[in-house]
Parts: sequence; C-alpha cells; structure tokens
Amino acid sequence: MTLAFHWFLPTYGDSRFIVGGGHGQLAGAASGDRRASIGYLSSIVRAAEEFGFTGALTPTGAWCEDAWLTTAMLARESERLAFLVAIRPGLLSPTLAAQMAATFSAHAPGRLLLNVVTGGEAHEQRAYGDHLSKDERYARCDEFLSVVRRLWDGETVTHRGAHLDIDAARLPTLPGPVPPLYFGGSSAAAGPVAAEHADVYLTWGEPPEAVAKKIEWIRGLAAARGRKPRFGIRLHVIARDTAEEAWRQAGRLVEALGEDTVAEAQASLARSESTGQSRMRELHERSRADGSWRDPHALEVAPNLWAGVGLVRGGAGTALVGSHAEVAERIAEYAEIGIDEFVLSGYPHLEELYWFGEGVLPQLTRRGLFHDVSGGGAGHTAFLPKEGAR
Repeated sequence: MTLAFHWFLPTYGDSRFIVGGGHGQLAGAASGDRRASIGYLSSIVRAAEEFGFTGALTPTGAWCEDAWLTTAMLARESERLAFLVAIRPGLLSPTLAAQMAATFSAHAPGRLLLNVVTGGEAHEQRAYGDHLSKDERYARCDEFLSVVRRLWDGETVTHRGAHLDIDAARLPTLPGPVPPLYFGGSSAAAGPVAAEHADVYLTWGEPPEAVAKKIEWIRGLAAARGRKPRFGIRLHVIARDTAEEAWRQAGRLVEALGEDTVAEAQASLARSESTGQSRMRELHERSRADGSWRDPHALEVAPNLWAGVGLVRGGAGTALVGSHAEVAERIAEYAEIGIDEFVLSGYPHLEELYWFGEGVLPQLTRRGLFHDVSGGGAGHTAFLPKEGAR
C-alpha cells in the first residue's frame, strides 16, 4: 500500500510559533511573523513538490486569503504538485464552482483537488450573507454537490431543490480529469453527505481508536450507497532526529503562549458549531482545567499525538511528535486502520516540511508506504540514509 501526502499552505502567515485562526475565529485573528506572499508560499510549494508530495491544502474562511486566487497563482510556480482547494457551498453557485474547477483543470490538468467545507460557524457564514442553520447548510451542500457532479458529467442541469433553483446550466468545457472531492464532518448531518459525495473523507487527528470508529461509520454509510471512499487525516507534525529534540520543540511552542492568549482563543473556539471542533477541544480540556498544559507531555493524548496546537488554533489541533522513526510508526498505525492520505503541516511550514521530508519519508519508503514520483528529492530511495543514521 502506498500513501498520499499533502502539505498545508499558511495563507494567513507563518511563524516559528503556533499561529491562531481557523474554526470559530474572527477575521484577522490569524497572522504570523512571515507574510503569506506568493514568493514565500512558492518556496513551500516547490519543496513539497521536490519531496514527492501529492498536493497542498489551501484553507478557506474570513481568517485567511482566498484559496482559488492564491492557488491559481501558485500553479504557475510549480510543475506537478496538485492543489487541494477549500470551497464553501453556498458562498458561490454550483454552476460557477463547476466552471471554475473546469477552468483550473484546463490550465493545470490533473492538479486540482477540492476540499468541500460546509461551514461550521454560523457567525462567519452570516458575515458572507449566509443565514442557514448547520443542518440546512449540509442539506444545501448535498444539492450543491449533486449539481456539480452532473455538470462535470456533461449534463444540462435544471434543478429545483429546497435551497438551489437552477435552469438549464451547462459547462462550455468539462474538467479532465474530474477533480476528486475531499469532505470532512463529524456530525450526524455530515455523514450521509460524505457517504454520497466524498471521494476522500477527511478527519482531524484524533487518537487511532476514535479515527477507526469514524472510518467504520462513513464506510458503512457509503457501502449502503454502493460507494467506497478513501480516507484521509489532517495533522501537524514535529519530527526530529531524536524524540527528546521533538518534545523540546513542542515545549517551546507552548512556552510562548500566555494564559490570556489561550483563554481568549478557547472562548472564541467555544462558539463553534462544529462537532469536530468540539472533539478537538475535548482533547486538552483536562490540561486547561488543571493548568498542566505547559508540560507538553501532559497534552500527549495518545502515543506521540500531541494536542498542544489546539490550545490556540481552530480546526486541526493535534500534532505527531517524536523521532522520525516514531512519527513513521504512528503514520503506519493510522494506515493500518484505513487512512490513505495525510494532510500535514508544522511551524514554520517550510522548515518543518524539510524535517519531515528528509527524516520521515525515507522511513516510510523503507516500509513500502511511500513512493516518490517526483524523480528526486530526499524521499527518493537514492537518498535513503543508512540504518540508524536517523
């Protein structure tokens, strides 16, 4: 089995420390010491491409730059890397979304993946003029994706639904290939939509037992519809030559956080309607209550799975922390329970990408879990260090 790896593009800025933002956060809440310029993001893109990553995720929301415009520019700065572009059904019409995807695919064939974000924050949705409830947003998403799929199939689409009303829509150009749909959601309303439409179901980095239950849930719903989606996980990573070095780095990240900063971030994140966000907060709830969160090991919620990022960042709040061999072992463990794709990041994103690419990918190559299709890079077998070298 060969796994797919994606990196993350910090389109709100980067830093050597944890940058807040994400689910439940206000516009402008995320910022870093490094500006998210096309030049800087291009350096991350080219490094990910050189290491043989499949794609790079760009987020969506009031707290970051627009994903479509950013990735369209970055596609010209790279050759092979695909872009996992986050889109929000309801903030644009399905016809326009299908057309934009077809246009992107025409100019960068095979390099578009779509991450469907239904929207778990009512206050943020209202800022964009969307006043539907959470369950209504999932119902609209179902309609939206049905229309998009039909348009990509070359149909002329007339649709009369509870949320969408479309007359005789048709695309001038069809995408080739059709972009796969990535979809995440932990609520009861999310499951049927994911089962019906997702090519890859995404989860945030919960302990393996919890992830296995999610996979079983979606797999069962999809099987009833005659579908077999793949599964992916979104994690941060801190990989070093030794476990001690990795945990020291995790310690530096939490040492930089003040009590007020954590309290303010958590108050903001508590407003989130996202079930997944609630589950992220629960992972460090006890450590926040007793003040033990400043000890990085107190936030180790499963072997090498650290919940410290979620103290101030919405969305993905956990990181794999350890030696290169330990991180590779945890990835293999997630793969064993059914995870096919890994969407990773770290602070800062450029440097942490090199730690992972030079240290962990060779370990995964030895295990037969990674094949570098780039034709070079530290993940390639020609660059494998000798046993014990890392």
